[in-house]
Amino acid sequence: MVTSLGLRMRAVLACLFAAPLAGSLTIQANAQAPYPDRPIKLIVPFPPGGVYDAIARPLADRLKGPLGTVVIENVGGAGGARGAMMTARATPDGYTLLLAGSSLLVVIPLAARRPQFDPVQDFDTIARVAVVGLSLVAHPGVPVRDLKSLIDHAKANPGKLSYGTPGLGTTNHLTGELFKSLAQLPTIAHVPYTGAGPALNDLVGGHIPLAVVNVTGQVLELRTAGQIRMLAMTTSKRMPQAPDVPTAIEGGMPGLVAESFFGIVAPKGTSRPVIETISKAIRTALAEPELRSIYEKASFQIDSDLSPETFRTSLAADLVRWKPIIDASGFKID
Repeated sequence: MVTSLGLRMRAVLACLFAAPLAGSLTIQANAQAPYPDRPIKLIVPFPPGGVYDAIARPLADRLKGPLGTVVIENVGGAGGARGAMMTARATPDGYTLLLAGSSLLVVIPLAARRPQFDPVQDFDTIARVAVVGLSLVAHPGVPVRDLKSLIDHAKANPGKLSYGTPGLGTTNHLTGELFKSLAQLPTIAHVPYTGAGPALNDLVGGHIPLAVVNVTGQVLELRTAGQIRMLAMTTSKRMPQAPDVPTAIEGGMPGLVAESFFGIVAPKGTSRPVIETISKAIRTALAEPELRSIYEKASFQIDSDLSPETFRTSLAADLVRWKPIIDASGFKID
């Protein structure tokens, strides 16, 4: 005969044995949950507007098919470092991603006196999405038309020339310093701005004679209107959007090759299956003619190889290439 006490003890024991089983089933179910099963956050490490948004937003729209909701979060501050640190500290589960550029992954880590993140140790690469060419440009009133005439003019007028960029520590800034070093023109002054827009405005207005700019649709329009003059591209080959503008290599400076890249990274430790899922979705999106057309009109070049491994290799090569240039320039970020 089973007493009421015995029945209660059986019930308690059943609960005790069932609890671990239920927990095990829950863990198993969570482990097997398909990725993604909730919205993905794509951090853009600058305020709205500009080249980062121009790359991120059309891409995010087309990732919604294979990945579901992709929410853009603009996290400005510290030249993009704030957004990078937020991503590096996020849970590596594929639900926090970062659109990072060469200035953020190469220049800041190499130039910072106290680096707050490591581009290799803190992130897993997913895909290098786009490359933006750079150009050395001049106000039409400056009597130069190519690199040779610029060098001759600068040597004849020491201390009278300056060049503008979107800011200290940008790829544009380092490209300008690389040009000065190769041409042995240390007296050309650097004028940093708070973005590409203000630099272009001052160039068009004649307040600065030279600038190093990203080759965007806006820049090409200004050139067509005769408001700026492109002297040379720093790309490895001529850009299809401006096929008549020679490269710096063709202008006699084989060492003046520089491009700004933009790619998607995740916090270090993100699982390989998740990275592959995101990488595949990006490849599919960038294969769409509509998105390719949007990027091409903005003068963004899409990489032919979008694999995580290629991105990781190219990032490592850029870190090696730019370190001696940054060290020689003496540029440091506090």
